[in-house]
Parts: sequence; C-alpha cells; structure tokens
Amino acid sequence: MRRDVFQAIADPTRREILHMVCDKPLNVNAVAGHFDVSRTAVYKHIKILAECGLLEVKQKGRERFCEAKPEKLNEVSKWVDQYKRFWEQKLDALEAYLQLIQEPSNNK
Repeated sequence: MRRDVFQAIADPTRREILHMVCDKPLNVNAVAGHFDVSRTAVYKHIKILAECGLLEVKQKGRERFCEAKPEKLNEVSKWVDQYKRFWEQKLDALEAYLQLIQEPSNNK
C-alpha cells in the first residue's frame, strides 16, 4: 500500500516519534520506551514513517537508529500555504472593508 506524508502525520504517536528524532537519531528501543504501548506497535509507526520518507532506520552494529528526514514535510507545508494565502486574502479584504465603513466621511 502506498502511504503518503499526510497519513503519517495524521497519527499523534507518529508526530511524537518525529518530534523525538528531529534533534538527534534515537535507537528503536529508546523511542519505544517513551510510549505505553508494545515495542511492536511503536515499530509499526516507525515503519509507516519510513515508508513515507519521513524517517530512515539505519543499522549501526546490533542497534537500529531512527533518523528524521523532515524535508518530506515540505509537501504538507506547500498544501497548508495555499490555504494560508486564501485566508490572508479574505482577512485583508475584511480589514479594508472595516476601515472603509469606519471612515469619518461615511458616518455622516
């Protein structure tokens, strides 16, 4: 199944995992230890994040480390930006209208 970035960030556990590994790579056990669910459940979240390209799991000796790849979040940022621009335009228009109706020459 093809997964996308939006699916990955839809889950609060996956968002927390991303937040944890953004500063520095952490081993899977350190990540799993942060949550009150099984290691298997956490690894499923890690797998989804890796499938979406938001993190990479690297083998170092006997341990596996999760490393964030936040560049993939640019897709989300671009999507949100279009709505941000839309609402900024609406709010600018509202501000202009409110200034227009509050001008002293229009209140006579």
